[in-house]
Amino acid sequence: MPGTPDSPARGVRRVELSTTDPEKTAQFYAHLLGWVLIAEPDGSFTGWVGDRLALRVRAGDPGWLVVFAGREPRDLRDESGHSAAVDQGRVLHGPWAPEPRPGEPCWVELMADPGVDEHWAGELGWRVRDPGAEFTLYDAHVADDRRAVAGRLTAPGGWTCYFAVPDAARTAAEATEFGGRVLIGPKEVPTGVVAAVADPSGSVFAILENPAGWGGAWRTPRRKPD
Repeated sequence: MPGTPDSPARGVRRVELSTTDPEKTAQFYAHLLGWVLIAEPDGSFTGWVGDRLALRVRAGDPGWLVVFAGREPRDLRDESGHSAAVDQGRVLHGPWAPEPRPGEPCWVELMADPGVDEHWAGELGWRVRDPGAEFTLYDAHVADDRRAVAGRLTAPGGWTCYFAVPDAARTAAEATEFGGRVLIGPKEVPTGVVAAVADPSGSVFAILENPAGWGGAWRTPRRKPD
């Protein structure tokens, strides 16, 4: 059942990362982001910040899966092959959830062509703030409160998860020490001070320095939507 403007996906239920070496990959993120790491019975690993799940790492072909909270569990895939999912349950990360703590997901962004905007807006009940632009925000409306749930940047890559860190430069340097590679930054962009990093298995993620809320600079609510 697709989302609707009256019941949009308000945030992220969980984020999953598939990799050929779950234990090694999970240990990289746990060291870098300060998680409590738990080995699960199914062979996956979960990283926790307090009582909130930051990431599930499992065996499989390398890639990210963002799971949004919604009314009915289902898999999503656009015509360009970008995948996500919906699951029932509490929103753990998003504009109406508690502010992100260091080590937690603090934003998700889809690297894709603008042609996918209509698909994701229709499936998840969002509105596209600037259709066709190089960068746009996907907004959810709750009553008269409009907030950005995700972004879309014209670039290859699919869904990217951002994690909150106190100091992007320091975390980027540590990522290199732990076997990762810094691909971009740290540098200041409209979202805040960010860096793009590849983990030891090659999966790409981003870090965002000291975000005040979900999406960093995009956290400010927009009331009385157009």
